[in-house]
Amino acid sequence: MKNRIWSVATFVWSLTAAATTARAELVLQGKDAYGSWQSDKPGIVRLIRPQDLVKPRATPSFANSSRVVSRPPEASLQMPAGFKIELFAEGLRGPRIVRVAPNGDVFVAETRAGNIRVLRASEGKVATNEVFASGLKQPFGIAFFPSGDNPQWVYVANTDSVVRFPYQPGDLKARGKPETVVPSLPTGGHSTRDIVFTPDDKRMLVSVGSLSNVAEGMGTPPGGLEAWSRTQPLGAAWASETERAAVLAFNPDGKERKIYATGIRNCVGLAIQPQTGLPWCSTNERDGLGDDLVPDYVTSVKEGAFYGWPWFYIGSNEDPRHRRARPDLEDKVTVPDVLVQPHSASMGMTFYQGTQFPAEYRGDAFAAQHGSWNRSKRTGYKVIRIRVKDGKPTGEYEDFVTGFVINDRDVWGRPVGVAVAKDGSLLVSEDGNGTIWRVTH
Repeated sequence: MKNRIWSVATFVWSLTAAATTARAELVLQGKDAYGSWQSDKPGIVRLIRPQDLVKPRATPSFANSSRVVSRPPEASLQMPAGFKIELFAEGLRGPRIVRVAPNGDVFVAETRAGNIRVLRASEGKVATNEVFASGLKQPFGIAFFPSGDNPQWVYVANTDSVVRFPYQPGDLKARGKPETVVPSLPTGGHSTRDIVFTPDDKRMLVSVGSLSNVAEGMGTPPGGLEAWSRTQPLGAAWASETERAAVLAFNPDGKERKIYATGIRNCVGLAIQPQTGLPWCSTNERDGLGDDLVPDYVTSVKEGAFYGWPWFYIGSNEDPRHRRARPDLEDKVTVPDVLVQPHSASMGMTFYQGTQFPAEYRGDAFAAQHGSWNRSKRTGYKVIRIRVKDGKPTGEYEDFVTGFVINDRDVWGRPVGVAVAKDGSLLVSEDGNGTIWRVTH
């Protein structure tokens, strides 16, 4: 009997060891971590490190825009084993950022339509669908203030301003016209503006992307570079890029305007990490340096930090289009936490604090990859899981939802927003066919 028990135990151990080994073999590193839509698969883990980067223009820079087509009847999305994905909402007008109110209502930015829509679910399906506010100017970011179960305001980041609406939990319609909190944000170029509040509710953070790809023609700052550098935040830009490629900070009523961090080309998605209280950015990096440069990234953002744009990227790697323009900044660049395959177009992000997924997911982040025009072999068009251990990112990310691409030219979905529903499921928006999907375990 003892021998039989020992044999069973040994067999179970061998299966566990084999599974662990197989999982380890799925961690792709260096050039092996670079894939395409054909090789993307849920469960594959990727690790791209600064030392893995190729030289600028090691490959040509391609224009390869995708064509969005109707979702085929046979289209299916792939998930890791044990997960299920179902259609949550359809017929939306280009849904982008998704945020969940404390009472569980789902707020959605229909950016091109100028709407904020609110969805109320029952048994995992949308039961109520209302336009909360309309007539907005390219709304994107949404935040509830103050924190807790009873917010008094819904803040919306338009492309040119921040506005807010009085709010009581359960409101399906805005209570009157928007109040302008920040009347002037830089406009044009990268148009998305996301918004979060720090955990103490004392500061409002707003992300503003660059006007250009890599600050072409920015020229010399007023009074010369040396004088400018003495009076401005580290890595601040000037001319048409003033207060751009940055995260801006305000108090909740829009005053005390400051630059929080610089050199972040396009922080599309903002989120606060619950374990640390730090803001994080999901970032689109620059184009034009080849298929395998420059990695997009998902990173914590420290106040006063400089992330390189436009002069450097991923540390002290100099952009050849700005050769020796700012040698004074070379050793002052903060390296992002998690590098994502170049031209994935990393968009909205969220941290998982629910209990519906297995325990090892708690504290991890999810980020939507919209896909880019600037790669010969299409990449992105998926949702990734950012692995976090004890509050610190490991640098690894994992393919989590795939299947939005049909062939080398056609796609039916372009993921933008991710949010954790009140029941712990994960909501994913895509603006190609106007749908939101619900992931459960």
